[in-house]
Amino acid sequence: MLFKQKYQNRLRYFIQLSYNGKQYHGWQNQPKAISVQEVIEKALSTILKDTIAIVGAGRTDTGVHALQMFAHFDTELTFDEEDLVFKLNSFLPKDIAIHTIFKVKPEAHARFDAISRTYTYRIALKKNVFNFESAYFLSKALDVDKMIEASKILFQYQDFQCFSKTNTDVKTYHCKLMKAHWFFENDELHFVIQADRFLRNMVRAIVGTMIEIGMETLQVNDLHAIIQSKNRSKAGYSVPAHALYLKAVEYPQNIYYQ
Repeated sequence: MLFKQKYQNRLRYFIQLSYNGKQYHGWQNQPKAISVQEVIEKALSTILKDTIAIVGAGRTDTGVHALQMFAHFDTELTFDEEDLVFKLNSFLPKDIAIHTIFKVKPEAHARFDAISRTYTYRIALKKNVFNFESAYFLSKALDVDKMIEASKILFQYQDFQCFSKTNTDVKTYHCKLMKAHWFFENDELHFVIQADRFLRNMVRAIVGTMIEIGMETLQVNDLHAIIQSKNRSKAGYSVPAHALYLKAVEYPQNIYYQ
Protein backbone atom coordinates (compact mmCIF):
# COMPACT_ATOMS: atom_id res chain seq x y z
CA MET A 1 0.00 0.00 0.00
CA LEU A 2 1.49 3.33 -1.06
CA PHE A 3 0.25 5.45 1.83
CA LYS A 4 -1.34 4.55 5.14
CA GLN A 5 -2.49 7.43 7.26
CA LYS A 6 -2.09 11.09 8.03
CA TYR A 7 -0.01 12.37 10.89
CA GLN A 8 -0.36 15.69 12.66
CA ASN A 9 3.21 16.68 11.82
CA ARG A 10 4.19 17.07 8.21
CA LEU A 11 7.32 15.26 7.08
CA ARG A 12 9.86 16.61 4.60
CA TYR A 13 11.38 14.54 1.81
CA PHE A 14 14.13 15.19 -0.71
CA ILE A 15 13.86 13.92 -4.28
CA GLN A 16 16.99 13.24 -6.33
CA LEU A 17 16.25 13.33 -10.05
CA SER A 18 17.59 14.01 -13.52
CA TYR A 19 15.99 15.34 -16.67
CA ASN A 20 16.52 16.17 -20.31
CA GLY A 21 15.47 19.81 -20.58
CA LYS A 22 14.81 19.92 -24.32
CA GLN A 23 11.01 19.94 -24.05
CA TYR A 24 10.76 22.20 -21.00
CA HIS A 25 10.80 25.92 -20.33
CA GLY A 26 13.22 25.45 -17.47
CA TRP A 27 12.73 24.01 -14.01
CA GLN A 28 10.43 26.58 -12.44
CA ASN A 29 6.67 26.77 -12.99
CA GLN A 30 5.63 29.13 -15.80
CA PRO A 31 2.16 30.63 -16.34
CA LYS A 32 1.86 29.59 -20.00
CA ALA A 33 4.65 27.05 -20.56
CA ILE A 34 5.47 23.55 -19.38
CA SER A 35 8.18 23.17 -16.73
CA VAL A 36 9.90 20.23 -15.05
CA GLN A 37 8.56 21.35 -11.67
CA GLU A 38 4.97 21.34 -12.92
CA VAL A 39 5.21 17.85 -14.38
CA ILE A 40 6.65 16.37 -11.18
CA GLU A 41 4.14 18.16 -8.96
CA LYS A 42 1.25 16.78 -11.01
CA ALA A 43 2.71 13.27 -10.85
CA LEU A 44 3.24 13.41 -7.08
CA SER A 45 -0.19 14.89 -6.45
CA THR A 46 -1.87 12.23 -8.58
CA ILE A 47 -0.07 9.29 -6.98
CA LEU A 48 -0.33 10.52 -3.39
CA LYS A 49 -3.88 11.83 -3.95
CA ASP A 50 -2.95 15.09 -2.27
CA THR A 51 -1.84 18.53 -3.46
CA ILE A 52 1.96 18.42 -3.44
CA ALA A 53 4.23 21.42 -4.09
CA ILE A 54 7.96 20.96 -4.57
CA VAL A 55 10.91 23.34 -4.18
CA GLY A 56 13.96 22.80 -6.38
CA ALA A 57 17.64 23.32 -5.68
CA GLY A 58 17.77 26.00 -8.36
CA ARG A 59 16.29 27.31 -11.58
CA THR A 60 17.64 25.85 -14.78
CA ASP A 61 16.75 27.83 -17.90
CA THR A 62 14.80 26.66 -20.92
CA GLY A 63 16.53 23.73 -22.60
CA VAL A 64 19.12 23.18 -19.86
CA HIS A 65 19.52 19.62 -18.56
CA ALA A 66 20.16 18.19 -15.09
CA LEU A 67 22.28 15.14 -14.40
CA GLN A 68 21.52 15.66 -10.72
CA MET A 69 18.79 17.87 -9.31
CA PHE A 70 17.21 17.89 -5.87
CA ALA A 71 13.82 19.10 -4.72
CA HIS A 72 11.90 18.85 -1.48
CA PHE A 73 8.25 18.42 -0.60
CA ASP A 74 6.17 18.14 2.56
CA THR A 75 3.41 15.67 3.28
CA GLU A 76 1.47 14.20 6.20
CA LEU A 77 1.24 10.87 4.38
CA THR A 78 3.58 7.96 4.97
CA PHE A 79 4.72 5.74 2.10
CA ASP A 80 7.40 3.35 1.02
CA GLU A 81 10.09 5.48 -0.64
CA GLU A 82 11.18 2.83 -3.16
CA ASP A 83 7.59 2.13 -4.11
CA LEU A 84 6.96 5.83 -4.72
CA VAL A 85 10.10 6.09 -6.88
CA PHE A 86 8.86 3.15 -8.97
CA LYS A 87 5.37 4.61 -9.39
CA LEU A 88 6.69 8.07 -10.28
CA ASN A 89 9.04 6.70 -12.94
CA SER A 90 6.15 4.72 -14.42
CA PHE A 91 3.97 7.84 -14.45
CA LEU A 92 6.47 10.48 -15.58
CA PRO A 93 7.55 11.04 -19.21
CA LYS A 94 10.76 9.41 -20.45
CA ASP A 95 12.79 12.64 -20.13
CA ILE A 96 12.42 12.87 -16.32
CA ALA A 97 13.84 10.20 -14.00
CA ILE A 98 13.48 9.93 -10.21
CA HIS A 99 16.49 8.26 -8.56
CA THR A 100 15.82 8.39 -4.83
CA ILE A 101 13.37 9.84 -2.31
CA PHE A 102 14.50 10.14 1.30
CA LYS A 103 13.37 11.77 4.51
CA VAL A 104 15.29 14.82 5.76
CA LYS A 105 15.07 17.04 8.81
CA PRO A 106 11.97 19.31 8.83
CA GLU A 107 14.00 22.50 8.32
CA ALA A 108 16.10 21.14 5.42
CA HIS A 109 15.70 23.21 2.25
CA ALA A 110 16.62 22.02 -1.25
CA ARG A 111 17.58 25.51 -2.42
CA PHE A 112 18.87 27.40 0.59
CA ASP A 113 20.83 24.53 2.18
CA ALA A 114 22.78 23.69 -0.98
CA ILE A 115 26.44 24.54 -0.36
CA SER A 116 27.56 24.17 -3.98
CA ARG A 117 26.32 23.51 -7.48
CA THR A 118 28.38 22.18 -10.37
CA TYR A 119 27.66 22.72 -14.06
CA THR A 120 29.22 21.19 -17.17
CA TYR A 121 29.15 22.72 -20.65
CA ARG A 122 29.94 20.49 -23.65
CA ILE A 123 31.52 21.79 -26.88
CA ALA A 124 31.75 19.39 -29.82
CA LEU A 125 34.97 19.89 -31.77
CA LYS A 126 33.97 17.61 -34.64
CA LYS A 127 30.66 17.30 -36.44
CA ASN A 128 28.83 14.33 -34.99
CA VAL A 129 25.31 13.32 -36.00
CA PHE A 130 24.75 11.68 -32.62
CA ASN A 131 25.55 14.56 -30.27
CA PHE A 132 24.25 17.70 -31.98
CA GLU A 133 21.37 17.85 -29.50
CA SER A 134 23.59 17.35 -26.46
CA ALA A 135 26.72 19.41 -27.29
CA TYR A 136 27.43 22.76 -28.96
CA PHE A 137 29.27 22.19 -32.22
CA LEU A 138 32.00 24.71 -33.07
CA SER A 139 33.71 24.45 -36.44
CA LYS A 140 36.25 27.18 -35.68
CA ALA A 141 39.61 26.38 -34.08
CA LEU A 142 40.07 27.31 -30.44
CA ASP A 143 43.22 28.16 -28.53
CA VAL A 144 42.36 26.01 -25.52
CA ASP A 145 45.51 27.03 -23.63
CA LYS A 146 44.26 30.62 -23.58
CA MET A 147 40.84 29.49 -22.41
CA ILE A 148 42.46 27.55 -19.57
CA GLU A 149 44.52 30.60 -18.65
CA ALA A 150 41.41 32.79 -18.69
CA SER A 151 39.47 30.39 -16.47
CA LYS A 152 42.09 30.90 -13.73
CA ILE A 153 41.36 34.63 -13.71
CA LEU A 154 37.80 33.94 -12.56
CA PHE A 155 39.10 32.95 -9.12
CA GLN A 156 40.38 36.48 -8.55
CA TYR A 157 36.81 37.81 -8.43
CA GLN A 158 33.52 37.32 -6.61
CA ASP A 159 31.28 39.89 -8.33
CA PHE A 160 30.07 38.39 -11.61
CA GLN A 161 27.43 40.92 -12.58
CA CYS A 162 28.92 41.16 -16.10
CA PHE A 163 27.81 37.55 -16.72
CA SER A 164 24.33 37.94 -15.27
CA LYS A 165 21.14 38.34 -17.23
CA THR A 166 19.95 41.93 -16.91
CA ASN A 167 16.82 43.00 -15.01
CA THR A 168 17.04 40.22 -12.43
CA ASP A 169 15.83 40.60 -8.86
CA VAL A 170 18.94 39.28 -7.09
CA LYS A 171 20.25 41.11 -4.03
CA THR A 172 23.90 40.35 -4.74
CA TYR A 173 26.02 39.35 -7.73
CA HIS A 174 28.67 37.73 -5.54
CA CYS A 175 29.45 34.06 -6.08
CA LYS A 176 32.22 32.02 -4.50
CA LEU A 177 33.94 29.88 -7.14
CA MET A 178 35.34 26.51 -6.11
CA LYS A 179 36.18 25.04 -9.50
CA ALA A 180 36.49 26.27 -13.10
CA HIS A 181 38.47 24.33 -15.67
CA TRP A 182 38.50 22.98 -19.22
CA PHE A 183 39.31 19.43 -20.28
CA PHE A 184 39.02 17.20 -23.34
CA GLU A 185 36.55 14.32 -23.41
CA ASN A 186 37.00 12.35 -26.67
CA ASP A 187 36.04 14.80 -29.45
CA GLU A 188 34.50 17.29 -27.03
CA LEU A 189 35.82 20.14 -24.92
CA HIS A 190 34.12 20.39 -21.53
CA PHE A 191 33.97 23.28 -19.08
CA VAL A 192 33.21 22.43 -15.45
CA ILE A 193 32.40 25.15 -12.96
CA GLN A 194 31.43 24.86 -9.29
CA ALA A 195 30.25 27.66 -7.00
CA ASP A 196 28.11 28.27 -3.96
CA ARG A 197 25.52 29.96 -6.17
CA PHE A 198 25.02 31.05 -9.78
CA LEU A 199 23.39 34.02 -11.43
CA ARG A 200 20.88 33.67 -14.27
CA ASN A 201 22.67 32.92 -17.56
CA MET A 202 26.05 33.11 -15.77
CA VAL A 203 27.57 29.85 -16.99
CA ARG A 204 26.49 30.35 -20.60
CA ALA A 205 27.87 33.89 -20.60
CA ILE A 206 31.19 32.76 -19.11
CA VAL A 207 31.53 30.00 -21.70
CA GLY A 208 30.69 32.41 -24.53
CA THR A 209 33.34 34.83 -23.29
CA MET A 210 35.89 32.02 -23.02
CA ILE A 211 35.10 30.93 -26.57
CA GLU A 212 35.76 34.45 -27.83
CA ILE A 213 39.10 34.34 -26.00
CA GLY A 214 39.82 30.97 -27.59
CA MET A 215 39.03 32.41 -31.04
CA GLU A 216 41.19 35.45 -30.17
CA THR A 217 38.30 37.87 -30.62
CA LEU A 218 39.13 38.81 -27.04
CA GLN A 219 42.48 38.59 -25.29
CA VAL A 220 43.01 36.76 -22.00
CA ASN A 221 43.71 39.95 -20.04
CA ASP A 222 40.52 41.52 -21.40
CA LEU A 223 38.68 39.37 -18.91
CA HIS A 224 39.79 41.61 -16.03
CA ALA A 225 38.20 44.70 -17.58
CA ILE A 226 35.07 42.76 -18.52
CA ILE A 227 34.48 41.54 -14.97
CA GLN A 228 35.35 44.90 -13.42
CA SER A 229 32.90 46.68 -15.75
CA LYS A 230 29.92 44.82 -14.23
CA ASN A 231 28.34 45.33 -17.65
CA ARG A 232 26.74 42.38 -19.43
CA SER A 233 27.29 43.97 -22.86
CA LYS A 234 31.06 43.88 -22.32
CA ALA A 235 31.13 40.08 -21.92
CA GLY A 236 30.85 37.48 -24.65
CA TYR A 237 27.74 35.98 -26.17
CA SER A 238 25.51 33.48 -24.39
CA VAL A 239 26.10 29.97 -25.73
CA PRO A 240 23.10 27.71 -26.53
CA ALA A 241 21.31 26.08 -23.60
CA HIS A 242 21.14 22.55 -25.00
CA ALA A 243 24.78 21.80 -24.09
CA LEU A 244 24.56 22.91 -20.45
CA TYR A 245 24.09 20.40 -17.63
CA LEU A 246 23.56 20.83 -13.93
CA LYS A 247 25.98 18.11 -12.87
CA ALA A 248 25.77 18.01 -9.07
CA VAL A 249 24.30 19.71 -6.00
CA GLU A 250 26.04 19.33 -2.64
CA TYR A 251 24.46 19.55 0.82
CA PRO A 252 25.83 19.52 4.38
CA GLN A 253 25.47 16.27 6.28
CA ASN A 254 23.37 17.86 9.02
CA ILE A 255 20.22 17.97 6.86
CA TYR A 256 19.97 14.17 6.79
CA TYR A 257 18.54 11.85 9.38
CA GLN A 258 21.41 9.78 10.77
